[in-house]
Order: sequence, then structure tokens, then C-alpha cells
Amino acid sequence: MKLSIYQADAFTEKVFGGNPAAIIPLQEWLPEEVMQNIAAENNLSETAFFVPKQNDFELRWFTPAVEVDLCGHATLASAHILFNHLNYDQPEIRFQTRSGLLTVKRNGEWITINFPADYAEKIEISPLIQTALQTQPLEVYKGRLDYLAVLPSSSGVLQLTPDFSAMKELGQRGVIVTSQGDDVDFVSRYFAPNAGINEDPVTGSAHCVLIPYWSIMLKKDELIARQVSNRGGYLKCKLLGNRVEMSGRAATFLTGEIVIAL
Repeated sequence: MKLSIYQADAFTEKVFGGNPAAIIPLQEWLPEEVMQNIAAENNLSETAFFVPKQNDFELRWFTPAVEVDLCGHATLASAHILFNHLNYDQPEIRFQTRSGLLTVKRNGEWITINFPADYAEKIEISPLIQTALQTQPLEVYKGRLDYLAVLPSSSGVLQLTPDFSAMKELGQRGVIVTSQGDDVDFVSRYFAPNAGINEDPVTGSAHCVLIPYWSIMLKKDELIARQVSNRGGYLKCKLLGNRVEMSGRAATFLTGEIVIAL
């Protein structure tokens, strides 16, 4: 069997930045084991697969290790491929996912994804979290999927060197680390060793937690964010009550074909 494959860098305007995702359009679902093996072979933080369903698309995301419930950058990358390579000419894409309906719109060179907001709850700072982060956070919150740790400064976020073995013991999908930014509203990094990704370059789903938190802290609904991984990413963010919007750009790196035996 031959399948088309695309790779795009999301939340960046040029290749070699942002977060790379592999995108594989399908007409019908492959066996789950095959999709997981393809994701492991690609060895990117996410491989996305989508199947048309009436006027919508069903969308699934796989890390090299597991299928995940929510992924922002691979959703944005999937929309980028549909808009720019697969002749999708409607202004909005509707993705049916394990996290419900996700809508995506194109605004010139920018793509806006609409995700569920996650208002995380403040929790006590445990010794294990301190060990995992190798630093003392100001506050820690627990969201649906991830912990959120707030640090005093952007330099502290940049210099963080986590203990990933300890982080795996925390039980959540991952840990978001954040602070107020110097030239943007807030900065962040995201670590998910339990999902097979020690550090994710740019994480849309983490901003489901970050946007409500910083909107409340900074008393504003529209925010500019930067994820300060080595590759880095830039997002325009908006809080819409129980939903959040994230806007970013994407750049195509690869178009090709894979061959598998079923």
C-alpha cells in the first residue's frame, strides 16, 4: 500500500522552526497498530491521520509511543496541508476528534484553531514536582491532562533542566512551565516524557491551560505567547469563555509517499 505523507512545521513562518508534524491523509482508517508503527517510524512528536466524513474530517494524533487525546500543532499542520496541498477551498475545517469538535479557520497566512479551554486548579507544591523540575515554582496547577508550574522569570523557564525520570512519576501527560514574558505576554516550555516526548517544541494543547491562566493573571483576553524551546514558536491567543483560539503559521517541509504492507 502506498500513502501520501506530508511534513509541516507549525507555529512558525519558516522551516526548521516551530513544531514538525507528519500528516497522512486517508480514505478509511488503517489498523491502529499500523498507525502507531508509522508514527514510531516517523519519530516526530506527532503524526496526524485524517479521514473525510461527510462535510467534516475525523482526526487522530499519535506520538512515537501512544495515541493522544489532543494535539494543537498537528491540527494546525493538518489544516495547512488541506488548505495548501489538497485543494480544500472552504473557509473552515471541522475536525471530529477524541476531544470533540475542533474548528480551524484560515486568516491569510495565519491559521486559527479553536480548542476547549482548561481552567486548571491550584494544588500544593509536592516534593516530587520540585524534584522533577529541579527548581522551586511559585505555584502549581493541575489541568485535565497536564500540570502547570509557574516560575518567577522567563530566564528561569529558559534555563530549566528537568529530571525526566522523576517527571514520569507525576502521572499526568506532562508538565507545562511558564512565566510572564519580556517581549510577549507569557513564555512556556512543555515536557511530556510519559508520552514519549521529553520536550515538545511548540504545544498547542498546553495553551488550553496557559491561555485561561494568563488571561486571568493579566486581565486581558487577547495574548501573545512564545514557546521557548530550541526551535521556538509564536502564537496569537484569545480566550473565549470555555474555548480558546490559537493562531499560528506553518511551513511545508516535505511531501512524499510511504510504502507499507498490510
